[in-house]
Amino acid sequence: MTTYRVCCFLRRFRAASNEPSEAVRDVFQAYTDGGGVVGEEALRRLLREVQGETDAGAEAAAKEVMAFAAEQRLLKKGGLTAEGFHRWLCSDANAALDPRRGVYQDMGSPLSHYFIYTGHNSYLTGNQLSSGCSERPIVKALLDGVRVIELDLWPNTAKNDVEVLHGRTLTSPVELNKCLDAIKEHAFAASPYPVILTLEDHLTPDLQAKVAKMLKDTFRDMLYISESENMAEFPSPDYLKGKIIISTKPPKEYLQTKSGKEEETAEDRAEEGVWGEEISDDKATALQMSEQYSGKYGAEEAEEEPPDGEAEKKARQGADNEYKRLIAIQLTRRKHDMDQDLKVDPEKVTRLSLGEKAYEKAIVSHGAHIIRVNGFDHCGFPGLRRETCCGFSRGQRASRRRTTIR
Repeated sequence: MTTYRVCCFLRRFRAASNEPSEAVRDVFQAYTDGGGVVGEEALRRLLREVQGETDAGAEAAAKEVMAFAAEQRLLKKGGLTAEGFHRWLCSDANAALDPRRGVYQDMGSPLSHYFIYTGHNSYLTGNQLSSGCSERPIVKALLDGVRVIELDLWPNTAKNDVEVLHGRTLTSPVELNKCLDAIKEHAFAASPYPVILTLEDHLTPDLQAKVAKMLKDTFRDMLYISESENMAEFPSPDYLKGKIIISTKPPKEYLQTKSGKEEETAEDRAEEGVWGEEISDDKATALQMSEQYSGKYGAEEAEEEPPDGEAEKKARQGADNEYKRLIAIQLTRRKHDMDQDLKVDPEKVTRLSLGEKAYEKAIVSHGAHIIRVNGFDHCGFPGLRRETCCGFSRGQRASRRRTTIR
């Protein structure tokens, strides 16, 4: 583990390793000669017997691997070492998608059948505690092929407009309009496939209505609006080319605030948290900062609660309905009971967001449920370790935060 200090926080990271895993080393070792290396003929056998390659496929792949190893100076005594083989497996030369080939997979299946190259806090220029917010990182992400952009929405100081910032931190805000204009201009520069705009919404109904108007005015025909909440499955990337898809939690019912039925718990904040598992050598300072900003935003939300009244109620409901109509993929609030969280409604497309640790545990304890939620044998909507030519793939390894779409 490596520890880094940022302000009053410490963050631990597991050190990256170039060493092959025990499983890879064991398989490789079975094909080595007395010198601990694998020659081209033994590599062909490995590819045929372990990977199931045809004779022709094994021949071509073995030549590619050996050429790569020679170029990278990974050969030893004329053969390939386990470390060299591991370097090949993890290299761009062995990427699941070869950008030079363009889009060659079937893109006509439901959206949840694909891995999607996903951004997180896409508006930040630096760290998630004290950096600035800007549309520039969003532009860079889109040009890199990212297909999911996240925006955290908060009321401005005057409570008459919407800003994008990382709440309960020292990050400086950026206007929502700037972010939306940047997305419109660059959304399909690197890929024609849809961009999913996930909104972490901390707004009152009047500001939600304002956001709904901004979304419609900015994206117009680009905005995907579902005809019905009741869908057996979501459309395919092919069908959704050139579309912006909105995903967030549905508006709260009238007078249902966080201080009431939907009180935010520490576990909820951890799921949405920016730092993951944090440690601090100054716990008092860290706690004070957290309470300071939680109290600040909690007080603001309480102040924004409008007075009771039939006219006000109708206005709120109208705002709710217009905002809700634009949400194509609703975020399901976690109950922190995996059996309940992974229940599938066959007539409603939803999204469930799981942190890395929760996801890894769910794979072990609820593997079949994870498959059923996604409607396929891959998890939809996670971030990818490597960029792809189209932002979507059906086989690359996922990393960071996992979100599933049924």
